[in-house]
Amino acid sequence: MTRTERPSETRRTFFAWMIGLAASVVGLGLAIPLAGYVIGPALKRRDTSWAAVGPTGSLRTGEPEELEYASTVKDGWRTVTAKKGIWAIKQPAGEVVVLSPICPHLGCGFRWAAGDHTFKCPCHGSVFDVTGKVLAGPAPRSLDVLPSKVEQGNLLVLYKEFKSGLDHPVEL
Repeated sequence: MTRTERPSETRRTFFAWMIGLAASVVGLGLAIPLAGYVIGPALKRRDTSWAAVGPTGSLRTGEPEELEYASTVKDGWRTVTAKKGIWAIKQPAGEVVVLSPICPHLGCGFRWAAGDHTFKCPCHGSVFDVTGKVLAGPAPRSLDVLPSKVEQGNLLVLYKEFKSGLDHPVEL
């Protein structure tokens, strides 16, 4: 090897490395936003919105009423409309408390026993009072209260689901 070939080889290697580095930076700059666009919606939490349940005028004070409504949930790329149920209890002051229809023990559905004035879960025997407080059974916590509001006489609910079997509510 002669002395004149060595600097030329070094320069060629240097430029090859620089071109490779520049191409990698450009490729990475395009790949990161593309990956975020493709994968991002799958990693995003469900997007729920306030759902109109219906007028509150027919609710009786202190008497739970099971209500159904259509809820739209955006989950990743899909938008799904599903029928949901809630328990609504009109308070003496006029506000409405909304309870999730899912027992916090193992996720069973429960019913209102008007004669006993309690909610009862038929699966494992949990019993709750009209406010959702545990009276008996294996349920680890009270019934879950859902965010709600009344606007112009209509009940609006923000439906949420919680993990079962825990002593404190953890949203799914």
